[in-house]
Amino acid sequence: MGFLDILSKKGFIESEKIPFIEKELMSSEEKTADDILLAMGVSSDDILKAKEEYFNLPSKKLAGESISHNVLEKVPEKSAVYYKFVPIGIDIDGFLEIGIIDPDNIEARDALQFISSKNNLPFKLFLISLSDFNKVLEDYKGLSGEVTKALTELESEIANAGPEEKEEISTDKRRKLEAKIIEEAPVTKIVATILRYAAEGRASDVHIEHIGDKIRVRFRVDGVLHTSLVLPVNVHDAVVARIKILSNMKLDEKRKPQDGRFSARIEGRKVDFRVSTFPAYYGEKVVMRILESEKGVKNLLEAGLSDKDLETIRRAIKKPFGMILISGPTGSGKSTTLYSLLSEVDRESKNVLSLEDPVEFSIDGVSQSQVRPEIGYTFANGLRTALRQDPDVIMVGEIRDKETAALAVQAALTGHLVLSTIHTNNAVGIIPRLIEMDVDQYLIAPTLILLVAQRLAKTLCPDSGEEVPIEGSIKSIIDKEFENLPESVRSKIVIPKNVYKAIPSATCPTGTKGRIGVFEVIEMNKEIEMAILEDPSGVNIEKIVRNQGVLTMKEDAILKAFDKKIPFEEVVKL
Repeated sequence: MGFLDILSKKGFIESEKIPFIEKELMSSEEKTADDILLAMGVSSDDILKAKEEYFNLPSKKLAGESISHNVLEKVPEKSAVYYKFVPIGIDIDGFLEIGIIDPDNIEARDALQFISSKNNLPFKLFLISLSDFNKVLEDYKGLSGEVTKALTELESEIANAGPEEKEEISTDKRRKLEAKIIEEAPVTKIVATILRYAAEGRASDVHIEHIGDKIRVRFRVDGVLHTSLVLPVNVHDAVVARIKILSNMKLDEKRKPQDGRFSARIEGRKVDFRVSTFPAYYGEKVVMRILESEKGVKNLLEAGLSDKDLETIRRAIKKPFGMILISGPTGSGKSTTLYSLLSEVDRESKNVLSLEDPVEFSIDGVSQSQVRPEIGYTFANGLRTALRQDPDVIMVGEIRDKETAALAVQAALTGHLVLSTIHTNNAVGIIPRLIEMDVDQYLIAPTLILLVAQRLAKTLCPDSGEEVPIEGSIKSIIDKEFENLPESVRSKIVIPKNVYKAIPSATCPTGTKGRIGVFEVIEMNKEIEMAILEDPSGVNIEKIVRNQGVLTMKEDAILKAFDKKIPFEEVVKL
């Protein structure tokens, strides 16, 4: 029994209309059976029910949900349009879910097999309605579609130049013409679209780079760069120039790096962009850091600190003087934690100042100052000035050199609470690093009150993740990590039967969303102070803090894996 016969049997169409429908299908290569049936008044639901019986395949309704870019990129848009199938999700077992209109199309099946092999991703077929298919095609039009439209407008502007301009379009006239339209709609639309999609897609950074035969636009989401757009090389100068104009940079300076910033309103909220240009081989590379100031500063409860570490930190920031240092590589969330600390300081009865590069978020009650090394206003010079402002609390964005380190220690010794960041691999490493910066050991011991090291780990999507039993290599990692902790601490750690690994799903294509901090927190005490004076090596201090039960960042991550906050593969990365 054919598909149309099933429709007739179920009473969805009259049997005498079947020859008419078949004739229509034969006479038109563009029309599908769905098109004809819908025009006759047959509902999408009825068509799907008949198809399910005929093809013996399940159907799926998308209910107006948008398909994420991570899923759409598995199937090229041209293939989706030509073969009438679209990606609609990734299930819990890692199968790519494909929505198809006509499963009988042999060419479509062959194309799917090729795409599946190329992505090393098995697929499952689902019947979908024509309206859902068209809705997914609209999702393809997102970033690339809007930019393609603007590029077409840009080419039209150049193609429609006057006769004289066309004659010399390959010379300086073309450059002048392209420069002229930098301020006009097409290039403006391209840049605005990139910024909007980056902000809406939770990107922390945007990278625009000329790589020879194309311009690559990448978004960094949850610490990982993804190519989101490819532009033709002839728009590179215009796009870079537009960003320079927004950032108040010099348009004619292409040999030296430049820094700038600008703000934009996206979907009704203010978003700040910190911009850096870098002279590369094929042309200037642009990197924009996205700072959503209206989201505000995260409080310490959101940072991911354990109850014990949270209590330790809050005890430290209530002290009248001393130095709190946060350590970690670039992009580990140090500045975010620093802002969280600052937001918990009593800003009503205390004079709170900050020296930052750049000022990323505005905090009520804090006098925030942007350092400008190019005019001689450095962290060191700013710290000298800040000390004349009768401060109680001073935040220094980063201790980068010996002079800043010495001044920060002096400020802490003379009755000020100093908060800052420093680059080391772990919390213990902060002490040897200060000594390398020529800070005397006898000054470090009484001034340091808290040492924090941190990294960021991806978080599992809610109600996601697949259980993995704690055995084999996983058990070895856990046992080895906890083995040199005191028994009093180790006995309180409850090890579950399973941890979790990230599994892609239709609503969460990567299995993870967002990031959480993993921490190592060391509170100064007499034993550590004596070690600094007698033997300040990292090995000696690490032995002492381990005997005191301080957990490493990796151990903190393991505990978060036990609580199903992060997948266990994030532990392995630390």
